[in-house]
Amino acid sequence: MSAHDPIRGMEGRLDGGVVRVGGDARQRYYDSSGYGRPTGEEVALAPVEAAHLLFRGDLDTVDGMGFREFLAIDDRLVVRFLVYRDFRERGFYLSPAREGWVDASDLAGDAADDHDTDDSVGFDLIVYPPGKGPWDDEIAYRIRVVGERESIRASSLGRCVLAVVDEESELTYLDTRRPAIDGSTTYDRPNSVPGNLLADRAILWDPPDGLYEQAFYGQRLAGRGAEGGPLQLSLVETAFLLREDVIDLDVDLTAVVDRGRRVEGERFDRRLAVYTALREAGVVPKTGFKFGADFRTYADVASVDDLGHSERLVRALPADHAFAPRELSLDVRLAGGVHKRMTFALTTLTGEIDWLAVERLTP
Repeated sequence: MSAHDPIRGMEGRLDGGVVRVGGDARQRYYDSSGYGRPTGEEVALAPVEAAHLLFRGDLDTVDGMGFREFLAIDDRLVVRFLVYRDFRERGFYLSPAREGWVDASDLAGDAADDHDTDDSVGFDLIVYPPGKGPWDDEIAYRIRVVGERESIRASSLGRCVLAVVDEESELTYLDTRRPAIDGSTTYDRPNSVPGNLLADRAILWDPPDGLYEQAFYGQRLAGRGAEGGPLQLSLVETAFLLREDVIDLDVDLTAVVDRGRRVEGERFDRRLAVYTALREAGVVPKTGFKFGADFRTYADVASVDDLGHSERLVRALPADHAFAPRELSLDVRLAGGVHKRMTFALTTLTGEIDWLAVERLTP
């Protein structure tokens, strides 16, 4: 072809779940821009790749269909296309998350959610680092794509970026990880500190100062700035300290737990399990009520007088919880607005916990 010859149009054909294009497609699509995968004399394109090439005008038709008609072949194609296009416009190369396009080892680790992802691997797209492509052995992000009205199981998150497409096609990216929860707070707890259960809290009338000042249990009855005096404990703190034999009340642990269940239902058991796990990890949990969470946490408490800011907001959720993207976005936005990281404790009925941390991401 001479420099003055027109560029020959490119046409594709649907073949099962892929679009096949012949001619010089490998050079034009795969070698130069990382689209598709070579298959002999042709290139196989995933539908989202073909949609983007149709959108750009780099592919003329697929079985006679233009961009508008092609988007209608799959109800979820449009939301995937919007995310795919956004990453391409940011300068990233990316591939559909399906065998043959990326290594199987890069697809392992997350269960597929309620919607059908490519090849049911749990991700929709694999994004490569800037300057890298499908020829390199590096991954920047594994992407899950959802519309704002879909739901997504909390248990399926943790190793991916959730790309939420809202009703006006605006995109929000949420990075999800499985964090290690640990801290350095230590305190030699006393034994059998006497007190009374009053309504939904306990009062320790003459507690050792370290229980509050060093381990940050409870609040002073006379207020936060008080030096010494009675200490009031929440129900979840009371249950934990009773079980550890730190305090001795006029009622037993069963009565405290029953009272917690009467006012909170099974949520009390989840919160107690999460509170216990945090304390055992050396982390101090305090109420997160004013932030709309179960707890705010401090990893390193040496003294209440030099406390610093809490690092995380924690919500205790059932292990089978399914998020609405709007709910997740609200939690993450609130946590970010007060300079904390949103963390969810996915808790089974037996008290086993999986931790899930979520924060906004700008690719």
